[in-house]
Amino acid sequence: MWRALRCVCVYRASGSKLSGSWDGPAAFMSTLLINQPQYSWLKELGLREENEGVYNGSWGGRGEVITTYCPANNEPIARVRQASVADYEESVKKAREAWRIWAEIPAPKRGEVVRQIGDALREKIQVLGSLVSLEMGKILVEGVGEVQEYVDICDYAVGLSRMIGGPILPSERPGHALIEQWNPVGLVGIITAFNFPVAVYGWNNAIAMICGNVCLWKGAPTTSLISVAVTKIIAKVLEDNKLPGAICSLTCGGADIGTAMAKDEQVNLLSFTGSTQVGKQVALMVQERFGRSLLELGGNNAIIAFEDADLSLVVPSALFAAVGTAGQRCTTARRLVMDRPGNYVEPTIVTGLAHDAAIAHTETFAPILYVFKFKNEDEVFAWNNEVKQGLSSSIFTKDLGRIFRWLGPKGSDCGIVNVNIPTSGAEIGGAFGGEKHTGGGRESGSDAWKQYMRRSTCTINYSKDLPLAQGIKFQ
Repeated sequence: MWRALRCVCVYRASGSKLSGSWDGPAAFMSTLLINQPQYSWLKELGLREENEGVYNGSWGGRGEVITTYCPANNEPIARVRQASVADYEESVKKAREAWRIWAEIPAPKRGEVVRQIGDALREKIQVLGSLVSLEMGKILVEGVGEVQEYVDICDYAVGLSRMIGGPILPSERPGHALIEQWNPVGLVGIITAFNFPVAVYGWNNAIAMICGNVCLWKGAPTTSLISVAVTKIIAKVLEDNKLPGAICSLTCGGADIGTAMAKDEQVNLLSFTGSTQVGKQVALMVQERFGRSLLELGGNNAIIAFEDADLSLVVPSALFAAVGTAGQRCTTARRLVMDRPGNYVEPTIVTGLAHDAAIAHTETFAPILYVFKFKNEDEVFAWNNEVKQGLSSSIFTKDLGRIFRWLGPKGSDCGIVNVNIPTSGAEIGGAFGGEKHTGGGRESGSDAWKQYMRRSTCTINYSKDLPLAQGIKFQ
């Protein structure tokens, strides 16, 4: 399975660290895919045999060197020098200096820069999508689609840059104005997972930028080349606009860098995407310093097919939701609940378990689908909600009453509640995220931009009197 291959890749990436000199044996360097003619396209992304994994206006890195591997065959692609903690601290300093410039630029002008980033990604969409497929392991069409998602969120952010802001509220006091003011939080730390090494960063980066924030990114070590390639594209846009490159900083690294970000009071918001187990640790470290976190954690998602479901929709939806991206999406369908008997193909489909079996309540990053039979609506809605995660859910039915009960307060308790479509494949226009052990954070569309800003309620007295709220008078 892909999961097993990815585990091998993780081991190889961490187990092949080299300290000291960049120079490696010539024989090993010749085996790198980047040196083979059929992979010469990697150099179109500015990649080399040995790549620096720190960017804060200039490229560098004083940490260890890792080799990244293709999970399909364990062939080495290229090498990346990771960040040291000292590199991280320097990047934070430069990012905060860059914020002083970036925050002063009007939001629509910031949106124009983000538009250019989207255009630059469009120009590289095929080659960058190919790198996603090569280094992460998903099929090419999904790799290209992931880059397209970053492009789409850039387009969305451009329009949003002219709409962010708060309302003017009626004041109870004569000669007073009550205004809700939104300002950037400052430095947004972004930690992303291996399964969506481009799109999840894009969700955070594009929205955070138009809000006036600077970003510091730590991608997964196993997809370090993707992090470097994306940052090179962004850095060129910032350079062309004569802006500090540290607006979009990069520190490739492992747990030491992630821990530093979580504990650092200079990181005003930390967006973390990953497992619930690690997310809990991140949340505790951030909360200990009264910081702000945006958590996108695991999912244990159910598809429910009622007796009136259109099977021509159910079958392809369940297939895509269960095995798309080799079952390594947080929105992957883990549970299929049917009101009728059926015939299934093993071993990827498992039947005969109790709905509350421990394994069925465990998120497994693999194309494994557990199938259950239910008796009535109340029962199956309860089954949907009984797992600890609350990310995505879907029912298949034509009953309008049931649809709106599903959407209502006694229906699904997930952040994504679908009808007649899969649990996977969210559009960028809506807020993405979930409840309970999924973390509660929201990224991408709708009003998710508010998580990247701080809110102030401002009262302005433009009269010559000083009336107090609630009619209080001191005699």
